[in-house]
Amino acid sequence: MTDKKIKNVFQEGAISSEFIGNSIAKHQTKTSIGAHNIFLGQVRADVINDKTVSAIEYTAYEDMANKKFHEIREAAFEKFNLTCMHIYHSLGTVKAGEICLFVFVSSPRRKVVFKALEYIVEEIKAHVPVFGKEIFEDDTHQWKKNS
Repeated sequence: MTDKKIKNVFQEGAISSEFIGNSIAKHQTKTSIGAHNIFLGQVRADVINDKTVSAIEYTAYEDMANKKFHEIREAAFEKFNLTCMHIYHSLGTVKAGEICLFVFVSSPRRKVVFKALEYIVEEIKAHVPVFGKEIFEDDTHQWKKNS
């Protein structure tokens, strides 16, 4: 791993479409890029035991999680020919239908971004200590189980 500064990937609340759009727009001047790929994780209104999820409240061991996000980022740059990569994850309450995870990768070639994005998202789900408490419409809650 390099000595690059560990970035804070967390944002309070949902990740807005405006933020996502601005992130994309900033890359139009980078003319060596031939492909982008984006993953948007959205909170689902799952029905569990006849109760509907209205939101997820995200918490994390932030220092540990940011270190893990950094390791995943560095590993992806070593494994794939990426021009750039951005990862953002929500903390706090995110309502059903809102975005909680935004991963954006760019490369000179399209096939690379498909493989890289799948690798990154699977690594995040498997290794980053971010936790979600599902909040139901009746204000009861339970810890989310990743699937």
